[in-house]
Amino acid sequence: MEMVKQDIPTLELTATNPANGQTLGSLPYTPSHQIPEMFSQARKAQALWAEKSFAERRQHMKKMGNYIRDNADELARIVSESNGKTRMDALATEVLPCLMACDWYGKNAASVLKPEYRGPSSLLWIGKRSEIRHDPLGVVGIVSPWNYPLSIPFGEVVMGLMAGNAIILKVAAATPLVGKAIEDIVAAAELPDGLFHHIVGSGGQVSSAMFENGIDKLFFTGSVPTGKQIMAQAATTLTPVSLELGGKDPMIVLEDADLERAANGAAWAGYQNAGQSCGGVERVYVHESVYHRFVELMAEKTKALRHGVPDDKCSVDIGSMTTAKQRQFVEGQLADAVRDGAKIVAQSQAISDQDGEFHPATLVTDVHHDMALLREETFGPVIPVMSFKTEDEAVALANDCTMALTASIWTRNTKRGKKLADRINGGVVAINDHLYTHGMSDLPWGGPGESGIGRTHGPEGLLEMTHSKVVNWDWLKAKRNLWWYPQDEASNNAIHNALHLVAPRSPVDFVRASLRVMPAMIRKMYF
Repeated sequence: MEMVKQDIPTLELTATNPANGQTLGSLPYTPSHQIPEMFSQARKAQALWAEKSFAERRQHMKKMGNYIRDNADELARIVSESNGKTRMDALATEVLPCLMACDWYGKNAASVLKPEYRGPSSLLWIGKRSEIRHDPLGVVGIVSPWNYPLSIPFGEVVMGLMAGNAIILKVAAATPLVGKAIEDIVAAAELPDGLFHHIVGSGGQVSSAMFENGIDKLFFTGSVPTGKQIMAQAATTLTPVSLELGGKDPMIVLEDADLERAANGAAWAGYQNAGQSCGGVERVYVHESVYHRFVELMAEKTKALRHGVPDDKCSVDIGSMTTAKQRQFVEGQLADAVRDGAKIVAQSQAISDQDGEFHPATLVTDVHHDMALLREETFGPVIPVMSFKTEDEAVALANDCTMALTASIWTRNTKRGKKLADRINGGVVAINDHLYTHGMSDLPWGGPGESGIGRTHGPEGLLEMTHSKVVNWDWLKAKRNLWWYPQDEASNNAIHNALHLVAPRSPVDFVRASLRVMPAMIRKMYF
């Protein structure tokens, strides 16, 4: 009897526009049995890629940059429909930074990662010379979030490639079509076959698969709890990780601030991307002398904002949130604060259909630090405002948090702002601005505490994509070193005198030690 071969059903990840519920498309899950072969291909391709010069790699980055420039509107549309943010938001905070990343890392990787020569640090090492090399890690894993589904992973892809690595990418399940868009960008670079792979699947399963297949380093951006799980997994194999996690970012408005600029900046950094920015304003502290005026300005600006379904005509300022789960979390946190005495002062106006995952931009006063709204990450378009009396109080409030990704200080006196910045915990402390340095390829991104481990972007980010190797040599061509066999009294005395050579009691002591050590070294090394 003839056997009928049945097709095995393929699981798919479906993308939905969170602003209107429309299905955007789907991608098949990457079969788990294919992942080991992906790693094998990546390692073979990486060996070839690492042999290329920085100038050669840069040409591939230029091709990606050209693709981004020529397809900017289409990329912005994909991001907007996948994430819920407006088209202009996607263009300004995602597409443009990707293009700048291609340019900056392409131009600067060679100077950042070039070998560094180091001479002898002591007379004892007079014949030693060293070179510090920054070698590629090998195969780098990138697991990225849905709030900036294009710019966050793509910047790390470019850093990894310019450093000589192969890339295994996993984007958020909520935005799979952005992962496909990244595939198209990378395809334009005409990289060696197998150097880049995009895995579609659930975050936990893919992360586990990466560790199981020997990923050389994992770059994760996401929540604090998930970051801790990733770190625990990595510990079993001692796999290095870079974790960019949460932020509860404070904004301090001093009495001499330009309140118009401060209110505009707070509205942008707190409500942009529907508040779903780990480096956005999550709490505002205003000096009591200007508190009421600042709240009035913020209320005016909040009420003037329009939230609704994004389109290509800029008819709304704020789109939808990305997931129902996150919207519900924000609603719950806000409701808890209101029950505890918080007051909703102003909200943005709804435009168009509101069947999506919308939450209005919301200004809140009468808050205190016993509220989760002031202590736990909100990740939504809600801005709580408190007053303070002194700089010391403002610093204490700003630093009263386990996360310290970014912060901002608003004052007309830059010198005063810089001095205050010394006292604020944070990976980035901006003066009279907020939520923009992530787009600056030349600056590091990351923060202490539960904001994560390691840095991305800038020279520091490039170095995170490498491991340091020391190449050391001796140009004196001696027969032996002072401390080699045979051990004898002369060698022992010379090492005792070396203690005074390294840490002399006086200049005379240094000269005396030199005169005793050097002859013994020469005799031991050459005779």
